[in-house]
Amino acid sequence: MVTYGVDHIKQYKHWLADGRVALLTSATGRNSANESTISLLQEICHLTALFEPEHGLRGAHAAGDATENSVDPETGLPVYSLYNANSKHLSADMLEAFDILVFDIQDVGLRFYTFLTTLCYMLEDCAAAGKRLVVLDRPNPLGGEAVEGGLLREEYKSFVGCRPIPIRYALTLGEFAVMINQKEKLGCDLHIVPCDWHGEAFPQWEKIWQMPSLNLPAFENTALYAGTCLFEGTTLSEGRGTAAPFRIIGGPDIDAEKLVKAFAERRLPGAAATPVYFTPTTSKHQGTPCGGLMLHVTDFAALRPVELGVELVDLFQQMYPEQSQFIAKYSPTDLASISRLTGCGDFVSGWDKNAVLERWRQESALFAKEKADYHLYERQFV
Repeated sequence: MVTYGVDHIKQYKHWLADGRVALLTSATGRNSANESTISLLQEICHLTALFEPEHGLRGAHAAGDATENSVDPETGLPVYSLYNANSKHLSADMLEAFDILVFDIQDVGLRFYTFLTTLCYMLEDCAAAGKRLVVLDRPNPLGGEAVEGGLLREEYKSFVGCRPIPIRYALTLGEFAVMINQKEKLGCDLHIVPCDWHGEAFPQWEKIWQMPSLNLPAFENTALYAGTCLFEGTTLSEGRGTAAPFRIIGGPDIDAEKLVKAFAERRLPGAAATPVYFTPTTSKHQGTPCGGLMLHVTDFAALRPVELGVELVDLFQQMYPEQSQFIAKYSPTDLASISRLTGCGDFVSGWDKNAVLERWRQESALFAKEKADYHLYERQFV
């Protein structure tokens, strides 16, 4: 049976007994019985402060919206923003507020999802300040086996790409934290409260889906987001402002029926598409009628969503090059959006889909072997 680290917190409460405790969490910070991690910690330790990542403490903020320090109306505890306009690291004032930092957030297993970078920053900051970091581990909803994407290049490092790992890395956040702490010799006083997990993807957990953010309302959106997030780097809509973000992809003046027929001809495993016409209520092409496709996961085990995303970008640019251009840099010194997301500079005019995918397969295979040294849980696959 799959469980979460927070389900076992009482067995490890001695790690929290010798100081003031702060909790970094989000709307996903709940145990298997749907009880809040905040409430659970208040019962067993001296909880003095809360910290929030992107999307806020309770998931109310849209992607990219900076938040400010506040007071939590439910507990009266101070809430410190780690996604504010000035910094995403722990400030001196924040470090003064606690002795032990607990991290409990459900990640989605993708390099460009910012909870991963926030964890990296906590490792660095707690190590530098001599603070204990306790990670309440959670399973990876995309599973612990399949690795996809190329390794991030150092020159493309950003808040949506903090380390040289593939897009889909098949580790829990606890395993990732151990890997970074050991490989980089950070010296963080790191403790992992383990979950029970053998590499299963979310459909096998027998759990309710807790939205990690408003545009990932269900597992199917999240599975496809692994690849369709690449469309954030293009002029096409990735489905924000529709009922199916990251499942609907399209733009103005696109023939949905023609597009879906061309998609079917590629015979990509684990996914199907249906034609869709839509008008986004927010984000790109807001208020403009669009055509496109809606993706459906038919076999998650066979699905390779990152490769699917690359194939889709190529398909749109072959059929509708004017509507699907890569978004230009905001300034000469900035990274193009597609380069931040992919962690490389390959996606430019005239890019070669086959060359990119072949290199990514080689690099992900190498990482799959490397990461096995840091597994905390034995993978068991049928």
